[in-house]
Amino acid sequence: MDSTFENRKALARHEAYPTPPEQDDPELDALVREIIGRVADKWTMLALEVLAEHGPLRFTRLGKLIGGVSQKMLTKTVRQMEADGLVSRTVFPVIPPRVEYELTDLGLSLGAAFCGVWVWAEQHRETIMKARKTFSERASES
Repeated sequence: MDSTFENRKALARHEAYPTPPEQDDPELDALVREIIGRVADKWTMLALEVLAEHGPLRFTRLGKLIGGVSQKMLTKTVRQMEADGLVSRTVFPVIPPRVEYELTDLGLSLGAAFCGVWVWAEQHRETIMKARKTFSERASES
């Protein structure tokens, strides 16, 4: 068995993790790695959060609510999210053209899954900040 499968088994021993499948599935592993690579970036996570909180949004409004994202990066992000089935893009036949982005059921379910990261960060904020401070102090002493 490969180390990835063994690592998942070790994580599953912690009560917060579900039991992994009995056999390693290379196709599933590849899909999970690809999804993590695509959606675990800052802009996708923030777009998921903003769209979940505000519902359908026009491109410019989405960018303003995310904050700090360039038009080029936002375009790349929403196109990839659309390609992965996480958002739907609706073009309204008006002049000037109006386009709205909305999370699909798949996008909503992914947002719910990643919501745990925010909950975890909130629950462990003080511990993380203490660890960072301790690390920084030790690093400056060396």
